Amino acid sequence: MKNLQRKDTHLPKWLKRTLQIFVFAGIAGLLLVAGLNLWVMGNARSLIYDISSQGDPYNEENPYRFSESHDCIIVLGAGLRDNTPSPMLKDRLEKGISLYKAGAAPKLLMSGDHGRTGYNEVQVMKQYAIDAGVPSEDIFMDHAGFSTYESMIRARDIFGVTSPIVVTQKYHLYRAVYIGKSLGIPCLGVATDDFAYGGQFYRSLRECIARCKDILTTLLGAPPTYGGEQIPISGNGDITND
Repeated sequence: MKNLQRKDTHLPKWLKRTLQIFVFAGIAGLLLVAGLNLWVMGNARSLIYDISSQGDPYNEENPYRFSESHDCIIVLGAGLRDNTPSPMLKDRLEKGISLYKAGAAPKLLMSGDHGRTGYNEVQVMKQYAIDAGVPSEDIFMDHAGFSTYESMIRARDIFGVTSPIVVTQKYHLYRAVYIGKSLGIPCLGVATDDFAYGGQFYRSLRECIARCKDILTTLLGAPPTYGGEQIPISGNGDITND
């Protein structure tokens, strides 16, 4: 019986070393992303109002109550479906309108996408608030809020916002408040009610990357896509109408 020779199945050293490098680089990348996310969330956490633990913000005996210094409520866009607010956007609008009606701030700033003909997110947002009883002159529209960063920097530079309340879902609120803080805007974040939305895993994963990106964006002080003349938030919101 012939001796059977065992084939050498060991990987070449160069290939093994290459795989090790890729594994170590992947682990390092994941640790970096996790660390940057914890940095953003840690810096923003104290600026987010948690009604479930801090109580009614309009109770005068509540030490965490809203101050009278907020100049507007920023509602960040979240997309349209058939020219109506998406479920996420509707929840943001409802929270922003309820804050306005409770006297948390005298103006609403709707910031979203109106970058192409036939898609006017901020007009839909404003009309939703008008239909809910908010006076048109108290509603401003930022037609070039194409990203969270652009919404916040334009709020500061175009609308002269100095002390806003920012409304969005909590997973997104950390980044919005962090950006505002980095831009020198003392924001207060208020999350919408905690609902389950389809595709949330994907959005949360995307948000982890976006937090890392916006750390760099704020450090570099990147300009927004569009600048423009100043429109004081203390004035008449109808000046932003199409």
